[in-house]
Amino acid sequence: MQSLAIQGLPCAPLDAAAAFHGQWLPIVRERLAQGQDLVLLFAAGDHSHRGWRLAAVQELAREHAPMRINALAGGNAAAVAASLDYLGAAPGVTGQYLVLEETA
Repeated sequence: MQSLAIQGLPCAPLDAAAAFHGQWLPIVRERLAQGQDLVLLFAAGDHSHRGWRLAAVQELAREHAPMRINALAGGNAAAVAASLDYLGAAPGVTGQYLVLEETA
């Protein structure tokens, strides 16, 4: 399962959602159209970002089935690696937004 680090988003949730949809959505759709299962890697964000991130990943999962797409937010390198391993081995998991802890 491939990963894509989503970077450079504004801090405000509405602005971040607009930037994601304008800048990153075409890239994500292209990867999915090429047959790549994908995990989006977001920086940690407070609860105000959860809604738009979850809605985006859920709709992308519906739109591109049977390709799989999930999203992770935050976490240290070990948590991200473990989550990527889990998602890679879990063929039924798609459309999920998982917030990772910053601890080992």
